Amino acid sequence: MSDNQGRNAGQEGGLDTFPRYLMHHAQVRPQRPAMREKKYGIWQTYSWAQVAENVRAIACGLAQLGFKRGDRIAIVGDNRPRLYWSVAACQCLGGIPVMMYQDAVAQEMIYVLQDAEIKFAIVEDQEQVDKMLEILPDAPMLEHVIYDDARGMRHYTQPVLMGLDELQVMGRIHDRNQSDFLDGEIAKGASDDISIMLYTSGTTGKPKGVCQTHGAFIAAARGAIQFDKLTDKEDILSYLPMAWVGDHLFSFAQATVAGFTINCPESGETVMNDLREIGPTYYFAPPRVFENLLTQVMIRMEDASALKRRMFHHFMDVARRCGADILDGKPVSGGDRFQYWLGNLLVYGPLKNVLGMSRIRVAYTAGAAIGPDLFRFYRSIGINLKQLYGQTETCAYVCLQPDRQIKLDSVGLPAPGVEIKVAENGEILVKGPMLLKEYYRRPDATAESINAEGYFMTGDAGFLDEDGHLKIIDRAKDVGKLTNGAMFAPNYIENKLKFFSYIKEAVAFGHDRDMVCAFINIDIGAVGNWAERRGLPYAGYTDLAAKPEVYQLIQECVEQVNAELAHDTMVADTQVHRFLILHKELDPDDDELTRTRKVRRGFISEKYAVLIDALYGGKSSQFIETQVRFEDGRTGKVAADLVIRDARVFPRAAAKSAA
Repeated sequence: MSDNQGRNAGQEGGLDTFPRYLMHHAQVRPQRPAMREKKYGIWQTYSWAQVAENVRAIACGLAQLGFKRGDRIAIVGDNRPRLYWSVAACQCLGGIPVMMYQDAVAQEMIYVLQDAEIKFAIVEDQEQVDKMLEILPDAPMLEHVIYDDARGMRHYTQPVLMGLDELQVMGRIHDRNQSDFLDGEIAKGASDDISIMLYTSGTTGKPKGVCQTHGAFIAAARGAIQFDKLTDKEDILSYLPMAWVGDHLFSFAQATVAGFTINCPESGETVMNDLREIGPTYYFAPPRVFENLLTQVMIRMEDASALKRRMFHHFMDVARRCGADILDGKPVSGGDRFQYWLGNLLVYGPLKNVLGMSRIRVAYTAGAAIGPDLFRFYRSIGINLKQLYGQTETCAYVCLQPDRQIKLDSVGLPAPGVEIKVAENGEILVKGPMLLKEYYRRPDATAESINAEGYFMTGDAGFLDEDGHLKIIDRAKDVGKLTNGAMFAPNYIENKLKFFSYIKEAVAFGHDRDMVCAFINIDIGAVGNWAERRGLPYAGYTDLAAKPEVYQLIQECVEQVNAELAHDTMVADTQVHRFLILHKELDPDDDELTRTRKVRRGFISEKYAVLIDALYGGKSSQFIETQVRFEDGRTGKVAADLVIRDARVFPRAAAKSAA
């Protein structure tokens, strides 16, 4: 029943594909801003009518080049209006846009180009063109590489290359000569057509191409719009990778369905400034972005005067006490309400302004678990931060947190139209109109992912609490047991460690072992600032990570986490007994993290087996030499003698009585 309701909701008024929605907005709100882009320091605005005209030109240009229904087109680059338009143009022709991560090295791109049998690629700039030309011999099907930004391209003469400007000129001529062509192609589109192909992060093997339909993403977009009462007046900053399902849901699907405005920053370096200028009403970021923002705030506060620090900490204590209750409309004493009002005037308001979050009505985070303390911080200063839960295979749409029903340790209730069931082994199963159509050319994987009842098997372990809220423990495959039988959930421990601004990444080990040990990556910005204020010189990451003072700092963080774990009966036995600070940052370019910064556990366990053996072998230090890959493709080696430290563990706290 819920499947049909969701599908029908997406088909109201015949708006069952994204091109139909686009043309609808161009008719009913032609002059409303659809997109803005910061270029050369100035915001350029494009109305819905202008977007529709540009999409027509790109689509007709592609058709002129021989692009056919069902063809795949790679889209590679930062968030740029013309790349989003290229996605829509491809959909108008019944093609399948294949989103690729812009920071992927050339060799990573070969796999996707070959697997998806890409004939056309639309890329952002010279950097991406160079990658495509490098791998051209390995991608024989690639016939056309079209670039958006012409800077640096003057002397490129390869026949496969064409500028997007030139393509649009060709398309406008085609549209004039065959004015009914594109409307006819849009009319052929159906809700069940594949609208996008997004590749999984590949934590356990080769990435798979997830084929999602127009109907699936429209159902997810409409459900979320209804849930949070979004309107066409929202502003969103689109800065997360276009190849990530979260960006596609928020910056393409929801914007196209609701008709609100997408804002593209000038560059990755200017995101914070651009965020402040736009002041979005609707915001989405993975936990690491919220962690980084909080780290920056704390660094700035440590450099502030003693008076400002005292005022900040006083009012943050007030916020922790009553801020979230005020946000949720719960009763708060008059004294606390006055203190909070004063805090808003002196601290929270200016802080939100600095963060660019003054106008936010709804903010979401997803992609990884967020620490309760981090979550509580943002809500306490009046930012309506909520969690959502979903995967690439579910259009990032499974659970949403309702206003005034926020639980810090849950990901919310099933989203409209979604059914959730927990299997006997604890795995979360979901069903609804947002499920993938298939994995591209992988019927075996498609069959394995959906059970006989039509439920998608998420691979996550969790449970539904007494209020129907879903709580995630960890990836089902990652949940293990210590030798004493205690449950070992590495992600849970890692997220507790990463709450500290000094810890950027953590990897916990413990399955089938008698204790938990961990690798730590320090945050070079936060720890560097800490070291400089103490007059501690260092020559770079490896040098800083090895300093005894830094080890002591991290040990205090680890032991604080252990003290917290001791009070949670489910995980009290999984306190971190031993740890080391890695000599290099874990890096997607070295295959240690996925492009969405998820840990590749199996790979790390093999690559650093000598360190794991040293942790569990009782050693106090271990030499290691590691190969690293630089941004320009060159490789080198980093070697170090790593210190291994024992951390204090705490006795399990007595269980609270049921009464």
